[in-house]
Parts: sequence; structure tokens; C-alpha cells
Amino acid sequence: MPPASKASPAISAAIASTPRTFLPLPLLVGLFCVLWSSAFAASKMALADCPPLMLLSVRLLLAGSIMLALAPLWDSGARRRDLPPIRRRDIVALIGIGILNNAVYLGLNWTALTFTSSAYTAVLTSCLPLLVALGAGPLLGEKMSLGKWTGIALGLIGVVIVLRSRLAGAHETLAGTLLIAGGVSALAAGTLAFKYLTPRGGIWSGNAVQCLAGGIALIPVALATESTGDIHLTANLFGGLAFLVIGVSIGGYGLWFYLLTRASATAASSLHFLMPPLGLLFGWLLLGEVVPPLDILGIVPIALGIWLVTRPAKAAG
Repeated sequence: MPPASKASPAISAAIASTPRTFLPLPLLVGLFCVLWSSAFAASKMALADCPPLMLLSVRLLLAGSIMLALAPLWDSGARRRDLPPIRRRDIVALIGIGILNNAVYLGLNWTALTFTSSAYTAVLTSCLPLLVALGAGPLLGEKMSLGKWTGIALGLIGVVIVLRSRLAGAHETLAGTLLIAGGVSALAAGTLAFKYLTPRGGIWSGNAVQCLAGGIALIPVALATESTGDIHLTANLFGGLAFLVIGVSIGGYGLWFYLLTRASATAASSLHFLMPPLGLLFGWLLLGEVVPPLDILGIVPIALGIWLVTRPAKAAG
């Protein structure tokens, strides 16, 4: 991938100095948020008929193979012809990032999804911006203004409101909370590593390498801890797997890494504050999960926090 801009204050500001895309930036951001947040409910539906790590391995290997086959067409069509050649260092970086973002993050999240609600998982995952912001300063040299810190604080207040509602009502468990927290920490590490190492290559070929690395890393763990006898070939399983491969691994992750190349790590990761309301919506719509009133109250500071963190800096003069 081309070197990412480390000084851009927000996605809307960073995109101004880069080539235009086939869709407006706000539409790309909205599409990413819908795909990413709907994945929690879709995953939970598919996990009813297949153990988590086996299902995740198949998803990643299928998505990686499809993207690797089509990468030459996708990466060369709309991109510059002067991309620098990919190096061994870039391949190693993409493999490491893929293990963090796919094997560790998704592996822990999907394991937690077998006994936690999809909405709760989406809410906890929205803590990503704080973890990224803590490392973006020393590692990437990103400047955090008072307004951005205020936005992150407000977003976290909203998340805490939702967590208090869920844990106090004994709807979720501490074990599930710890698994999701470990997964989010891995995703934050992968995000910072991507921005710091800026591996060369196309978005699709890079995503393919990451998916294949995560899938291959999970295979021995899945075979050692899960049984193929727990797999049930149902319409929910095939439908959920198809959406996760095409819509999330290819579409959602492709958009995520594209946004990372066009914005600061903090600004891009702050989009995850949108996941609580969308996660609650899809959990209620697809799975019939109950939405406590305090969950709705928590959305207000989350939305305000998103605006503060992602708004572009005022132009000088």
C-alpha cells in the first residue's frame, strides 16, 4: 500500500489531497459502518450452526483466496501505475497485522459471541479509538487536541453507560467481557502497526494476505479445540458465511484499510464509536435482542464524541 498520511487530522480533511474515489467519502464511511456493525449479528446467526474458530478459518481462507485471485484486476484498475514494488518486509508486516486483526481479534470476539449478545460485543469494540489514541501520539506523531480528547471521553462515557446497564442486569458475563477486550486490544495493535509500518502493495492484495495469514494461523487451534461434529449445514450457516466473506472480509475490511491510508489512525478508528447504535439496531432487528433504555441514553454522548473526534481542523488564516 502507498505510504499513509500520518498528519491528517480527520478523514474528511485527509481525503482532500488524495485522488478521488468512485464514491463520495461520506458514503464510503457510512457503508463501512453498516457492514462492520452488521457483522456482529450475522456472525452470531452463523455461529449457531458451527464452532467459532472453524467458521472463522473458512471465512478468512475463502475471502483471502477470492481477493488474491482478483487483486491484479482490482489493484491495477483505478490505482496509480507507479506503485513501489512490494518487499519481503511488507509481506512479513501484512502477515503480522493479519494475525492480529483476523486471528486474534476475530477469534476472541467470535468465541465471546457464543455466549454474549451481538450488541454487547459491538459496544465493547467501540472502545477501539481510545486504545489507538493512546498509542498514536508516541508511535505515529499524531497530535491530539483538547477537542479530540473530549470527544473520546464523551464516547467512552456513552460506552460505560451501556456496559453498566448490561452488567448490572446480569445479561452478560465477565468472561465474555475479557475476551472482547482482548480482541479489541489486538485490533488496536494491528491498526497502529498498519499505520506505523505502512506496508506497500494494493489494498486488495494486502487484505488478501492478511486474511490468509489469519485463517492459516487459526486452523491448528480450531482443530485442537473444536469438533467437526458440531457443524450443521443450514441456510443460516451458508447465508451468514456468504455475507461475512463478501460483505465484511472483502467489502468491510477493504474499506477499513482504504480509510486508514487516507486518514490518521485516531480519526479512522473513531468511526467505531458508531458501532454501539448500529450494533443495537442489528441485534434487535435480526436476533430480537432486547435493548434496555440505558442503551439508548448512551448513544447521545457517543454521537457527540464522534463529531468532535472526526471533524476536520480549521484551516489556518
